[in-house]
Amino acid sequence: MTKRFAVILAAGQGTRMKSKLYKVLHPVCGKPMVEHVVDNISKLNVEQTVTVVGHGAETVKIHLEGKSDFVLQEEQLGTAHAVKQAKETLDGKKGTTLVICGDTPLIKAETMESLLEYHEAQNAKATVLTAFTDQPDGYGRIIRNSEGIVERIVEHKDANETERNVKEINTGTYCFDNEVLFHVLDQVSNENTQGEYYLPDVIEILKATNQHVTAYQTPDFEETLGVNDRVALAEAEKILTKRINEQHMRNGVTFKDPANTYIDADVVIGSDTIILPGTFIQGKTVIGENCVIGPHSELNNAYVADHTEIRQSVVHDSSIGKNVHIGPFAHIRPESKIHDDVKVGNFVEVKKSEIGVSSKVSHLSYIGDAEIGSEVNVGCGSITVNYDGKNKYLTKIEDNVFVGCNSNLVAPVTIGKGAFVAAGSTITKDVPGEALSIGRAKQVNKENYVKKLNLNN
Repeated sequence: MTKRFAVILAAGQGTRMKSKLYKVLHPVCGKPMVEHVVDNISKLNVEQTVTVVGHGAETVKIHLEGKSDFVLQEEQLGTAHAVKQAKETLDGKKGTTLVICGDTPLIKAETMESLLEYHEAQNAKATVLTAFTDQPDGYGRIIRNSEGIVERIVEHKDANETERNVKEINTGTYCFDNEVLFHVLDQVSNENTQGEYYLPDVIEILKATNQHVTAYQTPDFEETLGVNDRVALAEAEKILTKRINEQHMRNGVTFKDPANTYIDADVVIGSDTIILPGTFIQGKTVIGENCVIGPHSELNNAYVADHTEIRQSVVHDSSIGKNVHIGPFAHIRPESKIHDDVKVGNFVEVKKSEIGVSSKVSHLSYIGDAEIGSEVNVGCGSITVNYDGKNKYLTKIEDNVFVGCNSNLVAPVTIGKGAFVAAGSTITKDVPGEALSIGRAKQVNKENYVKKLNLNN
């Protein structure tokens, strides 16, 4: 079997993005666009992937650590010059090299595989991935002879009027015989309007020496979109969002309004789950089966077990058990763990806390830096007072505790198993198990007080 290699071109600064963020690191559906490319290549039988980096090289290396090797293009002198930087790494190896741009997050692994298979079946020295479009401006044109054979690729800026009318375009993705590629790169000239070394010129050089050059046409121009500015970035996000949502629906997930639901690329959702409009599910979130998420909810790096409802709420970097009801308008902040059969109700905030099985925090409460056992009821308006202005402290509420409404639990403090905290209490000391704790001023009623003040006249 032919060995395969891949070179990803990711050295351009991307000035049209007008951003301090390196172009290929702009996210599409929650993942840098270059990472989409690398992850799709990883689905192929590729022996080695080399990413050519330039501007922001160290940041790219961090994002792709363990997924790719790297070479540096110190000066951006064109695409042929970029590929040439991989010569020391790949030169002399027999096989096929896939060359692809790091700003093309929509090209599917299946398309790459088809291109590779076609190239190898044709025993070609080079194969270019092409597409047809009614709006070819800005793209290199595929110039064929009278027999339909590819002769050369002409960049838009260098094309004459006749060539600019050609609607078959170069997508910027190629397959090359690896040994031939690095030999021919030395022959590429920069005599063009940009003064750059163009990789498409390799095609014309190979044709001049009667080498076999072919083209493989993808029927889906949309997936070849290169992201060069914010408009294209938004378009890529739209296309990939539609693709992701449709895949989840085919896997048994219901979307009430797919066009108004945003799911990142690495999200996992179980069957028979319903996603309601206005919902963002981000990062590496995993959602089980038979859940209801939304409307207008945000989950980021969350784990949600089966049969759970999260309505109009936010969950970040936390795990949620089975049969849990969250919301509306709850906020589960990072490092929280909500066990099975829990209710976290409206206007409740949970931060870095654990809530045990079958406990309830139903209304208007703040639970921060707390360990709450099972079968606990936290009344409306209750607060774990965890911060003294300098440090955060733990509140521990053991099993079967009842915390009355409008209670303040001043940490560090422990409420023992089965204890009862009276409504309106401020608790500053540990409460023994099974005890009733009252931490409030005694009520005093002053008879005829209003009449004495003459307030009713």
